Amino acid sequence: MDVFLSSVGFIFIIIGLIGCFLPILPGPPLSFIGLIFLDLTEKSPFSAEMLWTWAAITIVVTALDYIVPVVGTKRYGGSKRGVWGSTIGLIIGLFMFPPFGIIIGPFVGAFIGELSSGKTTNERALRAALGSFIGFLVGTIFKLIASGWMTWLFFVNLFS
Repeated sequence: MDVFLSSVGFIFIIIGLIGCFLPILPGPPLSFIGLIFLDLTEKSPFSAEMLWTWAAITIVVTALDYIVPVVGTKRYGGSKRGVWGSTIGLIIGLFMFPPFGIIIGPFVGAFIGELSSGKTTNERALRAALGSFIGFLVGTIFKLIASGWMTWLFFVNLFS
């Protein structure tokens, strides 16, 4: 049974890391589920305090992932269209132009999103796109740090 639980946990850890880049998948929550599966094994490597701490970190990072791009876009004068454009640009860039599409897609998407509103000039759209892009990068970095750390904990405890 331990092999099954560890294998399922491994799958969640890997999908959690992938989810740091794909906005469709919630990366840190999936990584946390991977830790839970490892903790269900006979070895039960994590304390309750550690799991509660990681649950809180997961909640905070997930909430920040939604808040930071909006704050970045608003701070630089953008709108909801800029945020949506950034997300759509990420998805298109990820599949059409890997690996650089992950970086370029949100910026171009936010720029196009801002221009589509018809209310902004090219300069203001570019500024809002920059804010959305910076917010997206900060959110992604937060998710990668959290999921990466959980991945490290998973493997250290799996093989110890």
